[in-house]
Amino acid sequence: MANEGQLPLNLLGGKGLGLAEMTELGLPVPPGLIITTEACSRYFEAGGNLQSEIWHQVLEALKKLEVETEKKLGDPKNPLLVSCRSGARASMPGMMNSILNIGLNQQVVDGMLHDKGDESFVYDLYRRLIQKFACVVKNVD
Repeated sequence: MANEGQLPLNLLGGKGLGLAEMTELGLPVPPGLIITTEACSRYFEAGGNLQSEIWHQVLEALKKLEVETEKKLGDPKNPLLVSCRSGARASMPGMMNSILNIGLNQQVVDGMLHDKGDESFVYDLYRRLIQKFACVVKNVD
C-alpha cells in the first residue's frame, strides 16, 4: 500500500503504519494504540527505564480504549484483553513477537470461567499469555 508520505514509518514502525493506513481507509481495525519507535528509543536510551511522561500517555490511551470498547483491563466481569505486537522501523524477518491476551490474571480467568464455562478455552488463553510473556519479555523458554 502506498503511504505517499502522509504517515511517518520511522515513528509508527511497520505494523503501526499498516494499522494507521487501514484505519484511514475505513477498514474494520479493532481499536488500539501505538507506542512510537521514538518512545522505544527513549526507553533504551534511559537504560530500560520507561519515562513517566510516556507511561502516563500509555495509561491515558488505555483509558480511552476502555471507554471505546466498554471493557476494562483486569475486570473479571468485563475484561479488556489486548495484544502487543513489535514493529520496527525496518522489516526484521523472524521478529513477529506478539504477546496475546494481556489483561488476563487469575481473577479474570475465574470470572471468564464463571461466565463462559469453557475451561479449556479460557486456560488456553492464559497459557498463551504466560508462555509468550516468558519468552518475549523475560527471555525464558
